[in-house]
Amino acid sequence: MTEGRDDLVRIDVTGVAHPVGETARVRLQGRSGSFHVLPAPPQLVVMRQAAGEGVDSRTCLLSGEIRAPGVLCDVASFLGVTPHRGELVVLDYGASRSVYVDAGYVVGARSSVTNERLGEVLYGHGVLDEQQVAACQELATKNHLRTGEAAVQLGFVARERLFELMAVQIQEIFHATLLVGGGAFYFLESFDESELEARHRLSIATLVRDGVRRMHETRFFRARIPSPLHIPVAAGPAPPSEPELQPVYAAMDGARSIADVGRALGMGEFDVTRAVFQLAQSGFAAIRPPRLRPKAAVDVYNAAIALLLRELDAIDQGDGVRAQLARRVASTPHLAQVLDGAGPADDGTFDEARVAANVTRAPDARGTEDGLGRWLHEHASYALFLARPHLTRAQARTAEGTPPSPVSQLVTGMLAPIAPPDGPATEGGS
Repeated sequence: MTEGRDDLVRIDVTGVAHPVGETARVRLQGRSGSFHVLPAPPQLVVMRQAAGEGVDSRTCLLSGEIRAPGVLCDVASFLGVTPHRGELVVLDYGASRSVYVDAGYVVGARSSVTNERLGEVLYGHGVLDEQQVAACQELATKNHLRTGEAAVQLGFVARERLFELMAVQIQEIFHATLLVGGGAFYFLESFDESELEARHRLSIATLVRDGVRRMHETRFFRARIPSPLHIPVAAGPAPPSEPELQPVYAAMDGARSIADVGRALGMGEFDVTRAVFQLAQSGFAAIRPPRLRPKAAVDVYNAAIALLLRELDAIDQGDGVRAQLARRVASTPHLAQVLDGAGPADDGTFDEARVAANVTRAPDARGTEDGLGRWLHEHASYALFLARPHLTRAQARTAEGTPPSPVSQLVTGMLAPIAPPDGPATEGGS
C-alpha cells in the first residue's frame, strides 16, 4: 500500500494503537470491543473478536490481500476441489461481495455493488423496466421482502423465470469477484442458509473457466467497445450470415446502446458485447460513443478524478497535479469554455449544472455536447499521465515485491463511458 494512506494505524512501544487517518479511525470504531491478538508474522497484526453474544464465531480458513485482477482464480479453483462449506468474503474500495460455497459448488452470492443486485439484473435482462424496479424496491422496503419476492407478488415475473435469473446473478457476482484488483479476501467456515435467497448448484470449476475466458476476451472487446453505454450501428449492406449474430444485428437501431440491446433481447451484457465485437470485426457494425447528457459525462469524470487526486493527496502530490491541470484548462479554448465558472472544487470535481449551462450557451451547442465526453476523457487521461510517476515512486518506497497500485486501472475503467472507441469501424467522437 502507498505510504501515508488514510488507513494507517501507529502502534507505540507500549502496545497502544493510534489511528493516524480517518479511514483507520472509522474502521477501528466499527470494531469496538475486546479482541484476541493471534500469532502472526512480524509484518501482520491479526485479531479476533472475543466470544460473546452476537459474535460471529466462524473460523477463517483462508485470507489474504488482493493486488491484481485474476488472483482469486487460484483461490476459487482450490475451493472447487475441496469439501469445504463456507462463505468467501471479498472486500475492495467500499464494495463487498460474498460467494457461498458448498463442496466444490457455488450455491449463492450477494453483492453491495448496485448493478449486481437482483433488481438491476432483472432490469439488465429486460424483465423489468425502471418503473417496475422502483415499484419492487418500494414494496420490498414496505413489507420487508426481498426484491425478487416483491417482483413475483406484483406479477412482473414468474417464479420459475426469477429462479433462472438468480443463477445468472450468482454467475455475474462470481465473475466480478475474480476481477477484483485490490482489497482482501476471507473464507469463513460454514454459513447460515437463511442468507441465500435461493439455493443453486453451480460448478466452481466451470465458473472459473468461464471467468478466465471472459477476462481474456474482454481485453480485446474494450479496445473497440469501451463500455456498455457505447452504441453499435449497423454498417453492412446485408445482415450477417451467422444465425447467432442476426438477433443482435437486427436490434441495433442506431439509438440503442450495448446495454439497451441486451435488455431488448434478454441477453447479458457480456454476450451482447461479444456479438457486437464480432460484427464490428467483420464490418457489419460501427461503434459510436454514448450520447451522454452533459451532467452524466461530468459525473463520470468527477468520480475518476476525485479518486485519483485522493490517492495523490495521500502522498502529498495532489496540489502539483491540480496546478498543471488548471494550466491545461486555461490554454485549451474548448475546455475553458465549457468549464468556465464550474470549479474545480478541492477534490478536482466540476459543477455538473454549470457545465451543462455552458454547453447550452455555446455557439455550436450540439457539437459542444458531442465533444464534451471526449474532452473530459482527454483531460482525465492527462491527469493520469501526470500522476503515474508519483504513484510509481510512492510504490517503490513500499516493501520490495509489492505489486503496482491498481489506481491507474481503476481510473481507466471508471472513464470507460466517456472513452472514444478505437478501430477502423468507429464512427463519431473520434
